[in-house]
Amino acid sequence: MLKKIGLALALFLLPLGAMAQQYFAHTNSQDIISEMREYKTAMATLESMQKKYQDELNRVKDDFNAKYQSYLADVESLPRNIAERRQKELQDLATRQEQFQQEALQSLQLARQEAMTPIRQKVSEAIRAVAEADGYIYVFDLSTTPIAYVSSQSVDITDKVKAQLGIR
Repeated sequence: MLKKIGLALALFLLPLGAMAQQYFAHTNSQDIISEMREYKTAMATLESMQKKYQDELNRVKDDFNAKYQSYLADVESLPRNIAERRQKELQDLATRQEQFQQEALQSLQLARQEAMTPIRQKVSEAIRAVAEADGYIYVFDLSTTPIAYVSSQSVDITDKVKAQLGIR
């Protein structure tokens, strides 16, 4: 009878022991991405694009300010219909400037998304490869998933993922 109880207990505890060996891991993909050559290249390209948009926006603002100052200087001496035409022109310039600023922002956001998508995909594939190779069941990304607590039993695989990507 004792042997049967011991056998039943062993059969019950065996799956629990196997479950205890299931691994949880975590990583910080943002730390990994920030060290990738592809990311640095993409950021340099985006910064260059942003500078070009900013230069053009500054040129448009300077043009607007010059016309506005001219308008202010001449408004008292201009006939009413010319003053109204210049005022309308200034309003049109301000509207176009605002539209350009919005288009530039959207264009930069789209370019950033297009540049980051393959980088994030590459990191995800590396995380998956490390997780499968080491037998992890769950890998939490601390840079995207709000996690209140990470136990010391969870393994940080950030360095392994960097190695998988050839970083360092």
